[in-house]
Amino acid sequence: MKRHPLASHFPQRLFWFIFAVFVLLIDAARAQAPVVSAVAAQQFTLANGMTLIVKPDQRAPTAVHMLWLRVGSMDEVDGSSGVAHVLEHMMFKGTPSVPAGEFSRRVAALGGRENAFTSHDYTGYYQQIPAQRLEDVMRLESDRFANSQWRDEEFRKELEVVKEERRMRTEDNPVALMHEALNAAVFVASPYRRPIVGWMSDLEALTAEDARAFYQRWYVPANAAVVVAGDVDVAQVRALGEKYYGSLPSRSVPARKPRLEPQQSGLKRINFKAPAEQANVVLAFKVPSLQWQDDSASDADALALTVLSAVLDGYQGARLERALTQGPDRVADSAGAYNGLWGRGPQLFMLIGVPATGKTAAQVEQALREQVQRIAREGVTEAELARVKTQWVASEIYKLDSLFNQARELGTQWVQGLPVDADAKLIARLRSVTAQQVKSVAERYFGDDQLTVAHLLPQPLDSQRKPRPAPADMRH
Repeated sequence: MKRHPLASHFPQRLFWFIFAVFVLLIDAARAQAPVVSAVAAQQFTLANGMTLIVKPDQRAPTAVHMLWLRVGSMDEVDGSSGVAHVLEHMMFKGTPSVPAGEFSRRVAALGGRENAFTSHDYTGYYQQIPAQRLEDVMRLESDRFANSQWRDEEFRKELEVVKEERRMRTEDNPVALMHEALNAAVFVASPYRRPIVGWMSDLEALTAEDARAFYQRWYVPANAAVVVAGDVDVAQVRALGEKYYGSLPSRSVPARKPRLEPQQSGLKRINFKAPAEQANVVLAFKVPSLQWQDDSASDADALALTVLSAVLDGYQGARLERALTQGPDRVADSAGAYNGLWGRGPQLFMLIGVPATGKTAAQVEQALREQVQRIAREGVTEAELARVKTQWVASEIYKLDSLFNQARELGTQWVQGLPVDADAKLIARLRSVTAQQVKSVAERYFGDDQLTVAHLLPQPLDSQRKPRPAPADMRH
């Protein structure tokens, strides 16, 4: 969880008292007064199997239009890593009716902005535009979704942009390189072991036909969702969805074979050497992911692990910050915790630290583990639980201020096969997590058999090396 930006400017007790009162007042106001932005999202299935999700929010005359594909780097095969991300770039190279580069120019002319993103689990494309121009971008995006094309020479040129992106974001970044090596060590069978951007050797071998085959295989209506949030009418958006997307030919979604991660049986350790100014420590524990089964013990554990991560690193002055980065005996310049609650693949609980001057990676590793062990021995306080739960309520309120965040949340929920009200249900379930459940998961999920440790061992920097300029067409 992110810390509130105001927290560092007040004494902690005073800040949290004011913050809690603020949240209660906002909740009361929302309960007593009808607010047009509180209209629930609605989900429809179009004639060809495509999903349409509409979330009205009429506070401003704008709209966000997103196209989501339930396909990402985890759907690649060995030897073609990076193809999902490269394809995302190629989707800007035109259709028979829209020349290369024209898509972005037309969105800009409408007064909008647009971009795209690729993850392990999904690929997404979006436009933020004045609400009255929604039909224009739906026409453009449906054409791109169904009719993208590119010449081999265009592919080779764009591939060089992606390769340079990899060099700049990964190969020139020692921490990113270490995380890439960590994922490759943590996962054996799961496709999460491959980097989203792809291995450089695979990028060198990718062809235009590889991207076309991936496009034809996965960019089908039944594997896609359109999400619209903003100053819109649901019935009108549904009619536009049927007109521009529902009329596209239907095709079956390829069967996905299970690639289950085998049980780990012993600690794994990486000492990663790279030119860097500081050491870095990451502890990755395999943990259960949320499957949305109300009576599931593993779901209860996944929720409790999320609460545990917030107790450790969910607010200004949380446990890791106090114990590792403050005082005369501090061992770290920074420390953090994160729990991967859900995803299409297996999830990790991460503990991260950067050693302070004069301290070693081993000392930081020990200090991180001790904080979890302390919770396993002593538990957490009700005050800590109340604090992180207050923040969840506040985050829900703040999230409504951004149409983009509303649409992105609905899209990521759809990718996981969740209902449109999943976030509200998640908050209710997280609120029910008890101190005993947090103590229990701290006792059970942080042993060596679930753990992979990575230490970044700094090597001398090349004083002659100059930073790379960003590729001209790097999208995200």
